[in-house]
Amino acid sequence: MWAPAPETVSLVIDRNGQPHDVGLETQPGGYRAAFVGDAASGTRYWYRVNGDLLPDPASRYQPDGPFGASEVVDPGRYVWKAARSAGVSMRGQVISEIHVGTFTPEGTWASAASKLPLLARTGITMVEVMPVAEFPGRFGWGYDGVFPFAPTRLYGTPDDFRAFVDTAHELGLAVILDVVYNHLGPDGCVFGRYSRDYFARSNEWGEGLNFDGPAAGPVREYFSSNAAHWIDEYRLDGLRLDATQAMHDESDEHIIVLIMRRARDAAADRRIVLIAENEPQDVRLVRPCEEGGYGLDGLWNDDFHHSAVVAMTGRREAYFSDHHGAPQEFVSAAKYGYLFQGQRYAWQKQARGTRADGLDPAVFVNFIENHDQLANTGDGSRTHASTTPGRYRAVSALFILMPGTPLLFQGQEFGASAPFLFFADHRAELAEAVQKGRAEFLSQFPSLASVEMQRQLPPPHDSRTVDRATLDWREYDAHAHHRRLYEDLIAMRRTERAFTEPHAGDVDGAVLAPEAFALHYFSDRPGDERLLCVNLGSDLIAGSFPEPLLAPPDGHVWQVRWSSEDPRYGGTGTPAVTGDHGWRIRAHSAVVLKPVEK
Repeated sequence: MWAPAPETVSLVIDRNGQPHDVGLETQPGGYRAAFVGDAASGTRYWYRVNGDLLPDPASRYQPDGPFGASEVVDPGRYVWKAARSAGVSMRGQVISEIHVGTFTPEGTWASAASKLPLLARTGITMVEVMPVAEFPGRFGWGYDGVFPFAPTRLYGTPDDFRAFVDTAHELGLAVILDVVYNHLGPDGCVFGRYSRDYFARSNEWGEGLNFDGPAAGPVREYFSSNAAHWIDEYRLDGLRLDATQAMHDESDEHIIVLIMRRARDAAADRRIVLIAENEPQDVRLVRPCEEGGYGLDGLWNDDFHHSAVVAMTGRREAYFSDHHGAPQEFVSAAKYGYLFQGQRYAWQKQARGTRADGLDPAVFVNFIENHDQLANTGDGSRTHASTTPGRYRAVSALFILMPGTPLLFQGQEFGASAPFLFFADHRAELAEAVQKGRAEFLSQFPSLASVEMQRQLPPPHDSRTVDRATLDWREYDAHAHHRRLYEDLIAMRRTERAFTEPHAGDVDGAVLAPEAFALHYFSDRPGDERLLCVNLGSDLIAGSFPEPLLAPPDGHVWQVRWSSEDPRYGGTGTPAVTGDHGWRIRAHSAVVLKPVEK
């Protein structure tokens, strides 16, 4: 362990309830080590640091939480049932983001695993688990973890996590983990007692991590080893790196590149995916290293979300203010991924984004719900509760079928009613500060800034806030219309060539009306082409459109393949879309047209 700061450090082993001190050998670079032959799996231990008992910063398990002893874990003890796969890529994925603590009423790995067959049935291919690094309290989102190697005891043991991954793999589901390498949590963090060199300049969440300052070497080693550990010891299929813009590093090799290399080395001959959240929308993260990039595989796409929400709800407050939800935004999103690629972004009063020329559309992870965006509504409302049923079905079709990689948030596929709110269980004084900070953050939205609305914000430390966010799985059957919508859309995305193999340039689009547009999915085989028409306004009736993108392949006519107004989804029917009468696209609907020979 790395502990250059303390004057005295020893290892304290629990043997039959009795503490036994073990001396540590001093090694170069501030490291200290000891070999304890009888420290088998399940052995509890501490470090005595300048007289105080502290857990191990690299603990694999904290059975009593952050303030208790660390426990030795043998990663080789778990017997895997699923065979090792060749791995995954971004192509063809449909991701579901889940929070284990609210995914089921029990909030455990075992109970979450029991629901995985339902995700597979829907067509989900990959599960993205929100952070699980050990943190204080009874509940939390996981982004304030303080033991990065230790899955929180709240959801079960490390082997319970492995069993969850194993079950997913048996069902053909990949699993990736959201990891936080930009800060450590404010409570229960012992790192500073071992060395202040773990930390550097502050960011919006607290003290940032030292990846390029004096003594940064061991810090870089710690966090890159952490990435490798999840891939190796838990057979994860990849990672999602949180808020990478806050991972400051001016080293010759950026810490993100080092993390990428270590994770891929740990995977050996398995392919893994590494996805980044990056608010400035810097596509350098997914460019190849030989082109000066960081070699990752995917980027979250806030632009698509913001345009979709404005189109569905009409609300353009705060960071939504640069988006209009206009048809051209969706055409551009389908063709280019990010909408802001270096031009001025008025909300931030500066340029935002970088050019995405030549990128595979699959690198852009699109969503209409995620943990942050739901919680930022104030009351955590699901998107379907904030718009009309028709608009929601139409935008869902666009979201699933457009180029890019779709990400759903837990329960979205069956129209879950549970809101998703910000929650964090802290000691009283910190809980008050967190609640205040959360309210100040949400006050950027004028509708949430009034005294009356601020009083309505659910307290993050109240257990009832967590209870409200927990999924009710009885809705899986009760909301059959909603579930069928997503099952059919995902099946179409995964089986029809126009949607399964979109390359840059294969999709083009045209604006048809102030709230209507079409996307044409081209193919070298005429019968595989598809035309997606989306109308978020009133009925669109036209004798013709002087727009070549609406033309079917030669010798073919368009026929309705799918409609969001199918009664199976709660719709009210679809009249003939095109023919001798011209065009008729129903209000608040989406239709997929396929070519048939004349």
